[in-house]
Amino acid sequence: MNLVEYLMGFGNIAIALSGGVDSTYLAYAAKQSGVLCKAYTVKSQFVPQFELEDAKKVAELIDIPLKIINIDVLEYDDITSNPSNRCYYCKHHVFSTISEHARRDGFTILCDGTNASDDVDDRPGMKAIAELSVKSPLRECNLTKTMIRKLAHKADLFTWDKPSYACLATRFQSGQRITFNDLIHIERAEGYLFSLGLSDFRVRLMGNNAKIQVPENQITIVINKRSEILTYFKSMFDDVVLDLEVRS
Repeated sequence: MNLVEYLMGFGNIAIALSGGVDSTYLAYAAKQSGVLCKAYTVKSQFVPQFELEDAKKVAELIDIPLKIINIDVLEYDDITSNPSNRCYYCKHHVFSTISEHARRDGFTILCDGTNASDDVDDRPGMKAIAELSVKSPLRECNLTKTMIRKLAHKADLFTWDKPSYACLATRFQSGQRITFNDLIHIERAEGYLFSLGLSDFRVRLMGNNAKIQVPENQITIVINKRSEILTYFKSMFDDVVLDLEVRS
């Protein structure tokens, strides 16, 4: 099914815009459909500043109205206690809030960027989205991540080759309480690695120890910059390790 034609069947569309390739292309397609649409981006302690800035750039690029919603995710114990299904509770709080804003703005349909490559059965957050009747047009139109990147490239969207990104809460091992200070440390650590030219990596927190995960072709960068990384990281973490089970 053609995505634009599918979206034309809606009276109006509210889009949860993260600034990643999937939600960006969805917002672009919604704009192309001619249907009344508006994007909603969440600003919380789990969202790094660069993601928020990308969402703003996307909205300006495709000329779609954008509302930024501030959510204090750390006020919910079912999130900060970080159970194995934390993502379910987080998505439920976040998308409930987006839905409330969208309804007040007159939008009856809320869509997210879940695509046909996402393993819905293995993602607790998808259960929350389903319960809240959020639609996933990319998935419903059988668009995979690879297909979306190609379409985004053709549409000249700057996010077309942006690495997949998971919120900062995923850096904590299950059961470890999520705190504001630890989130700040992780965001700073990852921002520093970005400044060194690394991409598509993670800094995982284990207790107060940092585990760096990078693609195999970037391990040498970490090793060559070892002293600088240690100096920066040791101001925040007790120990710093490099994960040899590389990100694929």
